[in-house]
Amino acid sequence: MKNNLILNRFFSKKMLDNLLSKSDTRLFNTVIRRYVKEPNGKQYSQLISEVYAYINKEYRNEYFYKNTLINKLLFKKHNYLKTAVLTELPIAKSKADFIMINGKGVVYEIKTELDNLDRILNQVDDYYKAFSEVVIVTHSANIERICDILPEYVGIIELTKRGALKTFRNSIKHSENLDYNVIFKILRKTEFESILCKRNKQLPIISEFKYYKESLELIKEIDINELQMEMLKQLKTRTNIETVEFSLEFSEELRFLLYFHQGAVKNKDEVRKLLNQNYGG
Repeated sequence: MKNNLILNRFFSKKMLDNLLSKSDTRLFNTVIRRYVKEPNGKQYSQLISEVYAYINKEYRNEYFYKNTLINKLLFKKHNYLKTAVLTELPIAKSKADFIMINGKGVVYEIKTELDNLDRILNQVDDYYKAFSEVVIVTHSANIERICDILPEYVGIIELTKRGALKTFRNSIKHSENLDYNVIFKILRKTEFESILCKRNKQLPIISEFKYYKESLELIKEIDINELQMEMLKQLKTRTNIETVEFSLEFSEELRFLLYFHQGAVKNKDEVRKLLNQNYGG
């Protein structure tokens, strides 16, 4: 039986960067030799597609889930120029897998066939401290247990065997657990300063340690629901439209990787050249 763990490192910024710089191609070569039949002479884009096809069939990992979400939700369902996606955003003691902001903010927590559900309740509790809608994206075998563990206002989407996103339960807005401290920690300095200045709040002129403490007190003067909306506006500005459009140039297998790879968009020609060139073994 193949050791598929190496596939978790295949669709990564580091792997792509190493290919572009030719500094270390061992991981790529190992995966290609293991999962692609007769790779020599095939374009790199074709090799990557064949590896992704294997993942789809045999090893649906977190990248596969995230990439499915970005293709089917962002690029096919929503206006990608008016919608922002974030990944691995720290929220309290958890990190959100996938966040979509389009007028409202929705956290998508992924639980693949390879995951357990040990932390799911704590993760969801953390997400509701900053966001009002949470959806679990999972496979069919997990749904019954998730329904037992989580409140009814948490949405559930099944990623079917055919790769479709099937809504099992719609999410319901829940804002009762919003937390000033958690929202404040999500915001960057320039972001919370922008929110305060917008409301004509005088920024503290004190030491850095006291500055953050006093800024938090000013933030707490804003209605928590209004603050959440301001947070969403700030988070939306973190998206680089050039990177988004660049990711659309390539096959669906690479969309999630390129959407979040600022370095790749700065080396557009090199990425295009790499994917079009033939593999020599």
